Amino acid sequence: MNRTVNRQLIVFTRFPEAGTTKTRLIPVLGARGAARLQRKMTEHVLKRVGGGCGRFTLGVEIRFDGGDEKQMQAWLGNTYRYRPQGDGSLGRRMAAAFEDAFQKRADQAVLIGTDIPGLAAATVEDAFAGLDRADAVFGPAADGGYYLIGMRRGAFAAAQKLFADIRWGTDRVLADTLQIAAASGLRTRLLEELADVDSPGDLPVWEQENAGQTPEP
Repeated sequence: MNRTVNRQLIVFTRFPEAGTTKTRLIPVLGARGAARLQRKMTEHVLKRVGGGCGRFTLGVEIRFDGGDEKQMQAWLGNTYRYRPQGDGSLGRRMAAAFEDAFQKRADQAVLIGTDIPGLAAATVEDAFAGLDRADAVFGPAADGGYYLIGMRRGAFAAAQKLFADIRWGTDRVLADTLQIAAASGLRTRLLEELADVDSPGDLPVWEQENAGQTPEP
C-alpha cells in the first residue's frame, strides 16, 4: 500500500493595515482603499483554495507580515495555522517557510501569494500533481515573476539558490529562477500564466474577476 503523501499549502499575505500594504496602489485608491483591496484579495483567494483542492487533502498555513496572530485570527478565523513571515528578503522568508514545512514532515509544499485574483483550486491541485513527477513547480505571473512555487522535500537541499540569487521585483525573477533550477539539476514544471494586481494598471484584472467591481478609494 502506498504511503499517504503529506501536502502543505503555504499562503503569504499581509495584514491589511492602511499605509503599509499595496503601497503602489495608494496614489489611486488611497491608503485605506489599498488596504481594503488587500483584505478583499486575500479573502477571495482563501475562499477559492483555503478549503483544499479537489482530490488532495491539504494542511493550510498562513504566513503573515504586519499585525499579529490575534489580529489574523480575528480577521480570517481559526481554520488556519498562522505564523509570521519573519525578517529578511522575500527569498529568505520563502525558504524559511519551506524549511519549516519539511521539518514538520510535509512531503510536498506549495507556496502562493494573494494578489492573483485568477488563482483557482484547480491550479493548486495541478501544482501538487506536478510534484509527483517534478522537483519544483512554478506558476508564471504575467509580469515575469511567479505567483506559485512548489517543491518536494527531497529537492529542498538542492534548491537553496532559488531563494538566494534572485533579483526580486524585476521581470527576470522567473527566468533567473528557472536558469538556476536547471543548473542545480532540478526537474521543473510550469503551470498556466496568470496576472497579478500590484500596480494601478493591474486593477482591471481584479475588476474582471469580480464582475466589473471597481475597488473603492
